[in-house]
Amino acid sequence: MAYLIDRINEQLAKTGYQARSRQARDWLKSKIPDLNPTVKKVVIDKNRYVSNSVIGKMYFFYYDPKTKDDLPYYDRFPLVIPIQMYRDGFLGLNLHYIHPKHRIILLDKLSELATNNKFNETTRLRLSYSVLASFSKAFEATPCLKRYLSSHVQSRFVQIEANEWDIAALLPVEQFEKASTGKVWSDSRKKF
Repeated sequence: MAYLIDRINEQLAKTGYQARSRQARDWLKSKIPDLNPTVKKVVIDKNRYVSNSVIGKMYFFYYDPKTKDDLPYYDRFPLVIPIQMYRDGFLGLNLHYIHPKHRIILLDKLSELATNNKFNETTRLRLSYSVLASFSKAFEATPCLKRYLSSHVQSRFVQIEANEWDIAALLPVEQFEKASTGKVWSDSRKKF
């Protein structure tokens, strides 16, 4: 199975853009448009919108935490892989809490838990809290574990297919409140 970073490089090579160039970053950004709830015209394929999340899939959505006043910072536009469902929400890995380089490393490690190696719409991760806790190689996941309440999800979920997980993980669309991205990543790095 090809590593995620290899697949990114293959996809990027097809564009003709030099890795780490402005054109390459713009190409990555164009893969999933920045979604803003105040923008009336929806620019993303509505077929990606789903009402509920599924364990082991990846989603973008807007979120307003119940305890935001008590949090040092939080992400308004998480990129999450749900790992456990609850009656009132779910536990998930929000990849935005770690640097993009570490996101790719984590996804590479988690790809061992994929239901298949097709990396298409049928692929998901066989993931739960207990599996993650016993999966010692995935230490980058520690700062990513977040609990989400369904009543505070402010949009439908935008499902990201497995063949686009790596691209979604690299997009600079995190929306941290109360702290800079650099501060969040620095704090997270201390946890693994």
